[in-house]
Amino acid sequence: MKFNGHDEICRKIIGAGFYSGGFEAANGSLESINSISFRSARDSDGHGTHTASTIAGAVVENVSLFGMARGTARGGAPSARLAIYKACWFNLCYDADILSALDDAINDKGILVSASAGNSIFPGTATNVAPGILTVAASSVDRKSYSNIYLGNSKILKGSSLNPLETKTFYGLIAGSTAAAQLQQQMQGISYFNGRNTSLLDTNGVFISLYNLYAAMIILQAFQVLFCKNNTLDHHTLIKGKIVVCTIEASTDNRREKCIFVRESGGVGMILIDPNAKDIGFQFVIPATLIGQEEAQELQAYTTTGKNPIARIYPTQTILKTKPAPEMAAFSSMGPNIITADIIRPDITAPGVNILAEWSPVAIEATAERSVDYNIISGTSMSCPHVSAVAAIIKSHHPSWTTVLNNNQQQIRRDPNGSQTTPFDNGSGHINQVAAMNPGLIYDFDSHDIINFLCSTGATPGQLENLTGEIIHCQNPLPPSYNFNYPSIGVSNMNGSLSIHRTVTYYGEGPTVYVGHVNNPTGVNVSVSSAELKFTKTGEKMSFRVDFMPFKKIGGSFVFGDLTWSNGIHRVRSPIGLNVLSL
Repeated sequence: MKFNGHDEICRKIIGAGFYSGGFEAANGSLESINSISFRSARDSDGHGTHTASTIAGAVVENVSLFGMARGTARGGAPSARLAIYKACWFNLCYDADILSALDDAINDKGILVSASAGNSIFPGTATNVAPGILTVAASSVDRKSYSNIYLGNSKILKGSSLNPLETKTFYGLIAGSTAAAQLQQQMQGISYFNGRNTSLLDTNGVFISLYNLYAAMIILQAFQVLFCKNNTLDHHTLIKGKIVVCTIEASTDNRREKCIFVRESGGVGMILIDPNAKDIGFQFVIPATLIGQEEAQELQAYTTTGKNPIARIYPTQTILKTKPAPEMAAFSSMGPNIITADIIRPDITAPGVNILAEWSPVAIEATAERSVDYNIISGTSMSCPHVSAVAAIIKSHHPSWTTVLNNNQQQIRRDPNGSQTTPFDNGSGHINQVAAMNPGLIYDFDSHDIINFLCSTGATPGQLENLTGEIIHCQNPLPPSYNFNYPSIGVSNMNGSLSIHRTVTYYGEGPTVYVGHVNNPTGVNVSVSSAELKFTKTGEKMSFRVDFMPFKKIGGSFVFGDLTWSNGIHRVRSPIGLNVLSL
């Protein structure tokens, strides 16, 4: 292979392929699309490079994005090798291409399917939910990127973006009451906010939820901010040389595009009121930063009372060891599992907010038209490769076969408002790569469980034969899905008392005794058939029964608890989620 003009033997990438048949059948040839692409495994989008280097990137010192998040970069498993299977084109992924890539990957190496939970915020939106898929949510790290605003009254507003640019002096702030006067007449009678949660989608597929919409509506109406769309920025003479204040209007709004419209209209900077995306880094073509509701109120007070209001936007500063961390990302998709509700989803959470990793230098749309070798982006696509790296390390140490607290030693909360989380947010908790190497107990989930799951979804003998190459008949009666040997325990339709069964396998040195402890879900008494599990040697299996006895219905919603086995060294925790329909 040739890299940067030099012939080298690439020992990191041991295989590469691309799959475009499905895409081209639906859209025509790759070359007919008016965008950069390569008919090869080479990355023109940046996303694949970012995730691959997060998994197995080599150690590189003094890495940053224009000075932001500077440090030594390395993948989670830097000694691992990579096989690349490119199946997506122009942000579109067709099933035929994905399945072809998976078939080849299985034939080449055998795989663990580690998948993103999705970026859709709301309950029941978690994707990749079948048993056997490791479904990963996204949470934050203890690093923030602040691009602050200095006002003419000497006050400083906290802003957030990935902004390497600086307004060299103070510039006038343009208030929407002036520039949007004509627009107001068009907007009369239109309700932009309906008091419910509304999702906002940017071009990377990151959804942002707008909570407290009524309060936001009051602020935004009082400020009469610009929406900064192409047809609203016709007042070039008013905007030229000013810092323009914009806001999110609709689910299709593109944050980067807003800034491009401001630049084309002569603006020198942008302040974007975006309460629930304010901790997620975006890059813009001119100095720009995001602010939340509190900062928007201060800005409104200044612009409405001050004469000739001015401001200055400063470049991003990286702040380390921030607390609390981690927090669940605002965009991270949540359970319950809408296909098999007894299987709790997501499985686990990992870092997915403002992650620095390698990037394709030809992919400049997401980097504000700047070619870079490293980029900072967010999404469950960024958290998933962290888990893949840990899985690779575990596989290397165990060829045959987590925490729920932040750095304040309190339960992980959900960004941006610190609301309480459940296993439908973070599964079994935030990944702990060190503890994962020596877990103490594991829950084996094998091909028999997968067959039983497929049978429970109505798979026919013919379909099972196509999948396995063997004639297989489903059990009769079928085991319920809540009895699959999963590390989490979920029952989506509980009518009275119920018992479930699990089997654990011991991996450790010498005899040991694990003692069980239960945190009861609200309204349910829980007992375990064995108070202790006594193991004499590694590889030994022991089974137990968990009995649920509901005494109170909770309005048709899930209640949560957990079962923890501990031997004084290891704590093996299984989240419990129950939906009690009747007593």
